[in-house]
Amino acid sequence: MSRRQQYRRRRGFRENPELDITTFLNLMVVLVPFLLISAVFSRVTILELSVPTGAGGSGTLKPNFTIEVVVRKAGLELSNGAQVVAALPKVDEQYDFDKLSQMLIRLKDDYPQKDDATVLMEPDIEYDTLIQVMDRVREVEVPAEEGAEVQKLQLFPLISIGDAP
Repeated sequence: MSRRQQYRRRRGFRENPELDITTFLNLMVVLVPFLLISAVFSRVTILELSVPTGAGGSGTLKPNFTIEVVVRKAGLELSNGAQVVAALPKVDEQYDFDKLSQMLIRLKDDYPQKDDATVLMEPDIEYDTLIQVMDRVREVEVPAEEGAEVQKLQLFPLISIGDAP
């Protein structure tokens, strides 16, 4: 007899006990549906933005009118790229988005072929403010006649964002 066999006889060969995972599987069967039911599913919307470029050159000589909405801590500014056209100070510590919408509607009436605008932000402006400004620049709800649904007027859907000067 070999030493291994003698050792097994003296010590009594014990097999490793099987791992019982029944209770763990029972826990998973209950836990997975509970987590799926209690999970909050949020809808994520992705908005494609374009980054303004300084390169390139086209052969057109027509004046390039740009629409810039500058978000500052003191309020909103509407600019044509060279100078500030309108300044909308905060009212009761809130940005005046309704007046911004009215001015953008007038600009859309003056330049119906214009589809792009730029939103420029100062540092330390809340992200929610950026989203609200972008929503107002992209489209605005126009109240309809009585009994009719509210219509959405598309203003400037091509939005570029950047840092305010």
